[in-house]
Amino acid sequence: MSDTDFGAEDQDYEDDDFRDDYEDDDFDDDGDINTIEVPTARTVLEFLVKSVVENPDDVEVEVVERQGSVSLEVTVAEGDMGRVIGRRGRVANSIRTIVRAAASKDGSSIDVEFVD
Repeated sequence: MSDTDFGAEDQDYEDDDFRDDYEDDDFDDDGDINTIEVPTARTVLEFLVKSVVENPDDVEVEVVERQGSVSLEVTVAEGDMGRVIGRRGRVANSIRTIVRAAASKDGSSIDVEFVD
């Protein structure tokens, strides 16, 4: 027996047999944009932005898909946007860099947008 055949004799089922156990309603195919899988990037983004602002309870992150690319849109309380952007956009650029690195763990490429 070769290494590639390991366990092959134990497979007495067809690939589609597992589908019989589930109904069509068990799978989410509605195309909801917030089901896009970028949990690490989203969590890191929320943590960083909440650490910078005065009103962390007002921070909202929404996952948006546009023309095949994924974007995380951040909304903060009025008056906190300046803190998030920072002088000459340095804080915002730093947040983008860290979140893009976290997105690589999710296996995706994303953009971060700060929405007024």
